[in-house]
Amino acid sequence: MSYELVEILRGAGHPRLLVVGDLVLDRYTWADAERISQEAPVMLLREDRRECRLGGAANVANMLRGLEAEVVMAGVVGDDEDGREMRHQLSRSGVSSDLVVTDESRPTTVKTRVIGRAQHRHPHQVLRVDRESREPLHGPIAEELIEALERMISGDERPVDAVLVSDYAKGVCTPGLLAAVISAGREAGIPVIVDPAATADYRLYRGATAVTPNRTETSGATGRVIGTIEDGLAAAAELCEMLDLDIAFVTLDSDGIALATAGDKTCHVPTRRREVYDITGAGDMVLATIGLSAAAGCDPETMARLANTSGGLEVEQIGVVTVTRGEMIADLLGGPRSAREKIRDRETLAEVLSARRETGQRVVLTNGCFDLLHAGHLACLEQAAAEGDCLVVAVNSDQSVRGLEKAPGRPIIPQEQRAAMLAALEVVDFVVIFDEGTPEALIEALRPDVLVKGGTYAVKDIVGGELVTSYGGEVKPLGLVPGLSTTEILSRIRAAESGTWQKAG
Repeated sequence: MSYELVEILRGAGHPRLLVVGDLVLDRYTWADAERISQEAPVMLLREDRRECRLGGAANVANMLRGLEAEVVMAGVVGDDEDGREMRHQLSRSGVSSDLVVTDESRPTTVKTRVIGRAQHRHPHQVLRVDRESREPLHGPIAEELIEALERMISGDERPVDAVLVSDYAKGVCTPGLLAAVISAGREAGIPVIVDPAATADYRLYRGATAVTPNRTETSGATGRVIGTIEDGLAAAAELCEMLDLDIAFVTLDSDGIALATAGDKTCHVPTRRREVYDITGAGDMVLATIGLSAAAGCDPETMARLANTSGGLEVEQIGVVTVTRGEMIADLLGGPRSAREKIRDRETLAEVLSARRETGQRVVLTNGCFDLLHAGHLACLEQAAAEGDCLVVAVNSDQSVRGLEKAPGRPIIPQEQRAAMLAALEVVDFVVIFDEGTPEALIEALRPDVLVKGGTYAVKDIVGGELVTSYGGEVKPLGLVPGLSTTEILSRIRAAESGTWQKAG
């Protein structure tokens, strides 16, 4: 267990970081494969849903928010609907877009992916369409952005603790902009950490505090074949010397990170083996974590150890997922997530469950008031958990319970406490509170594979059952444990208080 890393994460505070780079809006269309088209020998997909996510440098900013940093985003969008959506997504994530400028001469960079599924499972990317301009930023727009960056880094207003440059070769990270950012950072004593573009001329990054290329990128920059850890260490040392860096972090996927510091000191920081589902976003997560730890004053080896942890958690999930400090702490301690972290709001949980399903996990949902948690509840939850891989418990809010015409004074236990007790159970993966009288709207948002309900209900009478079966899910009723219900327990308590109850047997 890495207690010292846990303490660093807990004590990192909320540093202010500036992220500079190419903003990308990732659009996804999810669809189910139905048949072969009669017009051409191509698959016909039926659209299920669409979503937008922050990509490129904006994804780094979003990941920093997940790590509880304060973030200022600097970059360029077009004067178009996608640019307005980018600003909306940044605002929604809590990222300042004060240094995001609009360039009427170029479109907002958009990557549109079509994800096809067979029977609601086994998602695969079928098609990607990019809309972008790779022309270097120039003219008044470039000058405006550079001047704003220099003011921000010099600390004329509120200072930043670190600067992260995420170069995707879409035209923002020009030689002039990079030189200005690196020079301003050196002068102000603020670390400038660069994740280079895959095809970049690395001389553009000379003088930065650190770079974070992967194995392939480093091989291209140094001309070295990096097949071993020793190769990675030698390449990291070469980058340090060639670019006048303080640190070079070379990510070696399952081999961890090879790092070198000024003065030819090298160190290999291994990572533990994990189930790799998707490497998308791992590089951004590594950059975000190194930036956070640099702002917190960590040494290079500690930065690499923390980056290994967050990057490892990222590749265990499908798609780009924001890793939180709490998840890193739980992973470092080798235990499950805290009960508090299991309690999610509807929107966040929908994203998490979507990622879980994409790995082939079967999501089970059950719902109820769970007032006075008892052994009958536990038995039902254990049965529900056995129906799949991820159990979600939807809990009626206090307002919802009062609308169900329960006995006067219900609920006995407030919603936050009911949710906390459920989240503390090992069989429960997530808890969500809903205000509506029925869980139908929640079921529509979460789309579980299995809907389970304890009690004497027939399948046709389970609320939300028709919706679940409409998209191919299952509905399963569970029985009750005789003599164990909240109503019966309350009756026995009242009888005991009045002296009329006698113990059975």
